[in-house]
Amino acid sequence: MTEYEMLSILAEELNMRKAAERLYVTQPALSQRLRTIEREWGTEIFLRSKRGLALTPAGEKIIAYANQTLKEKAKVLDEISLMETEVSGTLKLAAASIIGQYWLPKILKQYVDLYSKVKVSLITGWTSEIVHQFAEEHYHIGIIRGNPDWRGKKKLLLSDELVLVDTNIQSIEELKNSSKPFIQFKSDSTYYREIQSWWHEHFLSPPERTIIVDHIETCKQMALNGIGYAILPSISLTEHDRSMNQIPLRTKSNEKVSRDTWIIYHESQTRLKQVDAFLNLVNQL
Repeated sequence: MTEYEMLSILAEELNMRKAAERLYVTQPALSQRLRTIEREWGTEIFLRSKRGLALTPAGEKIIAYANQTLKEKAKVLDEISLMETEVSGTLKLAAASIIGQYWLPKILKQYVDLYSKVKVSLITGWTSEIVHQFAEEHYHIGIIRGNPDWRGKKKLLLSDELVLVDTNIQSIEELKNSSKPFIQFKSDSTYYREIQSWWHEHFLSPPERTIIVDHIETCKQMALNGIGYAILPSISLTEHDRSMNQIPLRTKSNEKVSRDTWIIYHESQTRLKQVDAFLNLVNQL
């Protein structure tokens, strides 16, 4: 762990405990290291309080310098990897949360087995956040949902149906007489629009009761336990979910309602062996 990596993570978390967990060090050791660094810089970088950390004006400049230094270091390491015959370096991925949870792990298992010298850095989040980060070239490859507003290279990875799941409801028509709540998980706005468009096409009014949860897995578990019905991407359903009725959504013209997944990247990044190797592996699927 370098000084700049430590400062960058502290600035992201603004919490000593969370930063210590990410850095795999104890909180006292991290506090001591920070005090040493602040003495070297001759100024306070963070203000401490019971609520956490806050950057000082000097700290903001130091963190900006640290982040820029880390970015330049990553570029140099990428350039060095180009000169090597073996696939190595760091593969920086940004993936939609659903993909990171249900699809990506199997692919990464194959990838790390094939290329043991490559380090993998992965963040997950909403598609809108990933596209914004990607525009600044913070990552090599992005995997996003929906219809991306992306001018770089992109490739359709997969399409999965949206499915209504419930322990009792066996047809869309039964929703009209059901008193169960509709369980929704927080997601990208385009996902909501697709659901709302389908709903308004089939029903005159919105669901009488709605429960909103933070995560898709929480949503699925509540549906599995009969609390209500949910609309989920089929990619999130596994063999263990067979106890639920799964009803694919259809438009009035009987077309599938589905969600596309795209892989996006900058063409210049394909010169990196670790990036090219990942894209080749995905193309073989």
